[in-house]
Amino acid sequence: MLKPYFELRKQFENGQTSVVDTVKDLLLEIENKKELNAFITVTDDYALNQAKISQEKFDSGNPRELEGMILAIKDNISTKDIRTTCASKMLENYKPIYNATTVQRLLDAGVIIIGKTNMDEFAMGSSNENSYFGNVLNPLNKDYVPGGSSGGSAAAATAGFCHVSLGSETGGSVRQPASFTGIYGYKPSYGRISRYGLVAFASSLDQIGIFSKSLKDLSSVCDIITGFDENDSTSANLKNTDSINHLGTDYSGLKIGYLSDDILSFCTDYVLEKYRSDLNKMKEQGHELIEIPIHYAEAWIPTYYIIATAEASSNLARFDGVRFGFRPEINEGENIYVKTRSEGFGMEVKRRIMLGTYVLSSGFYDAYYRKAQQVRRKITDSYKATFDKVDCVYMPTTPGSAFKFGSRNDNPIKMYKADYYTASANLAGVPAINIPSGFDEEGMPFGMQVQCNNFDDEKMIGYANYISNLINS
Repeated sequence: MLKPYFELRKQFENGQTSVVDTVKDLLLEIENKKELNAFITVTDDYALNQAKISQEKFDSGNPRELEGMILAIKDNISTKDIRTTCASKMLENYKPIYNATTVQRLLDAGVIIIGKTNMDEFAMGSSNENSYFGNVLNPLNKDYVPGGSSGGSAAAATAGFCHVSLGSETGGSVRQPASFTGIYGYKPSYGRISRYGLVAFASSLDQIGIFSKSLKDLSSVCDIITGFDENDSTSANLKNTDSINHLGTDYSGLKIGYLSDDILSFCTDYVLEKYRSDLNKMKEQGHELIEIPIHYAEAWIPTYYIIATAEASSNLARFDGVRFGFRPEINEGENIYVKTRSEGFGMEVKRRIMLGTYVLSSGFYDAYYRKAQQVRRKITDSYKATFDKVDCVYMPTTPGSAFKFGSRNDNPIKMYKADYYTASANLAGVPAINIPSGFDEEGMPFGMQVQCNNFDDEKMIGYANYISNLINS
């Protein structure tokens, strides 16, 4: 079992453990559990070469900040000369010529990339059943989905294949799989982590996020990859976070926002019971609980899906069979654009492109897309008003625990509702983090989330650590 990074680092520094041997053991573990299908590409030789460099740094007494940390990366984040497929036939053999900003910053800090993780195609899905390379299995029970779209990253972290994994989130694709696999999953404030090198799904919603079993490991990565990036026009002009130094804070007298019973009506009984139990523990510790008014909650999901699919239809227009990516054999009289996209995209991607094209079309733009943008502004304003009254909001991450494969494929609307408690944070751009909280009657985990005001990311991670210790004590 892979030890938390800072514990293992001490062994590297003392010469008790070799970085190279650790990586070899992990590569063997990944091979032995390849049925989980967590990775699309395992970077065997590359990882071993990085391990040798890290070992030399430790031997010379000059290790970098995260020297020897093992990292897995979702396969829609650009890695130079390492295949980046977005789990799609369209990009099956694509190798980028540059690293995403997040990847480059972590490489400069000494991390070792163990592989690129499986995902829903172009990050579109809530169950990891939409990958061209097949389903990812939940390491805790292989009959259940790991969540999506970052299911491979969640599975890799849960299975102990890495210390930390990077995912991406557009409407809950980090927090939801973190909830389904029982680990921490952090979505930053919009603009806090550079999106440069992240293949776009919905540009106004997309964010790179972080998974880990250890909140300290997660925080250390957060503090490296945050900070302004001139390559990203949406990057906030802020310094790197210092979240790791907020972990030891013993918070008292917090004002914690909670949801009313009508908003919680989507939750299963076991999630609701644990949520109320957690709130009681907070109250017993002297924290002030404030019920927050939730405006436009019934519009969270439709607003999210209208905006996300509209932006997706625009972003994915570049995959045309001409410039790069998959190109089919064309017979005389066939349209290359139509045939490329018909054969290169999976069903869920096609569904969302068609929906997005519809809501942007003449005659429907005002009725759907413009209206969704107006509602998004109302949701954002509602969040701002909420954080004038409370330090953080505590709420379920998902209505229930992981569901079985195939159980929702015939009902896309039911699948989309898995994002009910996550999508609003993306619409408002606020930071949010999943905390492992409880288990259902089958022993499958579920989580709760902490949300905070824009750019209060390091405080939020401190709150999450404090609350996690409180509710799981």
